[in-house]
Amino acid sequence: MTATSALAANHSKDPAAVRAAARRLLTELPGPRSRELEAERRQHVTDAFGVTLPVFIDHAHDALLVDVDGNHLIDFASGIAVTSVGAANPKVAKRAAAQLERFTHTCFMVTEYESFVEVCRWLNEHTPGDFEKRTALFTTGAEAVENAIKVARAATRRANILVFDEAYHGRTQLTMAMTAKENPYRLNFGPLPGSVFRAPTAPAHTSPDGPAKALEKIEAILAEHGAETFAAMVIEPIQGEGGFIVQAPGFLKGIREIATRHGIVLVIDEIQAGMGRTGTLFASEHEGIAGDITLSAKALGGGLPLSAATGRAELMNAVHTGGLGGTYAGNPVACEAALAVFELLEDGKLLKNATFVENAVRRRLEPLVELDGVADVRGRGAMMAIEFRDASGPRGDLAVTAAKAANAHGVLTLTCGTNGNIIRLLPPLGIEADVLDEGLAVLEASIRSVLS
Repeated sequence: MTATSALAANHSKDPAAVRAAARRLLTELPGPRSRELEAERRQHVTDAFGVTLPVFIDHAHDALLVDVDGNHLIDFASGIAVTSVGAANPKVAKRAAAQLERFTHTCFMVTEYESFVEVCRWLNEHTPGDFEKRTALFTTGAEAVENAIKVARAATRRANILVFDEAYHGRTQLTMAMTAKENPYRLNFGPLPGSVFRAPTAPAHTSPDGPAKALEKIEAILAEHGAETFAAMVIEPIQGEGGFIVQAPGFLKGIREIATRHGIVLVIDEIQAGMGRTGTLFASEHEGIAGDITLSAKALGGGLPLSAATGRAELMNAVHTGGLGGTYAGNPVACEAALAVFELLEDGKLLKNATFVENAVRRRLEPLVELDGVADVRGRGAMMAIEFRDASGPRGDLAVTAAKAANAHGVLTLTCGTNGNIIRLLPPLGIEADVLDEGLAVLEASIRSVLS
């Protein structure tokens, strides 16, 4: 029997019973050295930073993280969808290292460098939309969101912003106002900026009748406040932190039509779902739409901080010279890393593997929906989730307990969702089949142990 078939045959309720091939647990997690470092961290780092699993990583290879105690963990988090090409990809490391030897920084607004332009060129050519584009580079996803709003307001001379239920757009003051989840993202940080209005969506798993009612409500909100006052509508094609929500067919096309009709800039936030995560370069490609501005970050820099806003040339050029920028915007080392990511994506193998990941996750986890407490398995590509809910409502306690069990047995998972009742899976796009199956076997056993 092959390793894959042996793992596939394992339906134990005990995660420890899953045969370890990729994983190597030399200690309990966290191990003694990680516990020492965690105690030191408590002396020097603010408690405001939360941590999923307090282990300290020494190095990584492929889809494995190796901690300071020598434990090998299967990575189903990818640094929250950042290390999609792996946490130590040789091509990324080589290009970044070569740039480090040339220079680390000049600030593109002071003296320019070619890699910044090359990243912008690639994004202009590959971002959805059959129109002339321009790109601006920044550092973080929240920066990209805020600058997209600046562009939309400058171009339209309007103030209001429409965002959506379950949205997550960042932790800055404006992006907190745009984010739906109160705790931990907005709690105690008010007052938040105004001119932000929220509309419903039409999740495929809760909208059996399609998106018509949600689209009618959006039109009503625009009419109530004056459609002519809205600069932008901002939406994630698959909502990430909100619960890996895939919208009902036709919903995104519907808001594309509404935005066009009212002269509102449609901003597609691809920060988590983009760069191949869903099996296409951009998740909006699944819906056959293009934003007027599309946002990229996370996986864009292959682990280095880089973000981008790519949009219609007339919009991006509507801002006065000097109106966009940032000291570290489009740092040259991060730009070289992004060029390596582009090379890795261009042959299509990683995109195809994202589809393989989805199929493997569905085969392994969809049967669990028959259990009381598991409500749904959903997502696209290597952006998959399992929702915990029963007759009493969302079961965040089950999600957290199952995720902790998987983490303790060497499979790093994250939770999400407005009610914290979702386990999300974000493995590297190139994860090997046996490693993926081993990790899923541990997760399945962890879930069964919690529900038994």
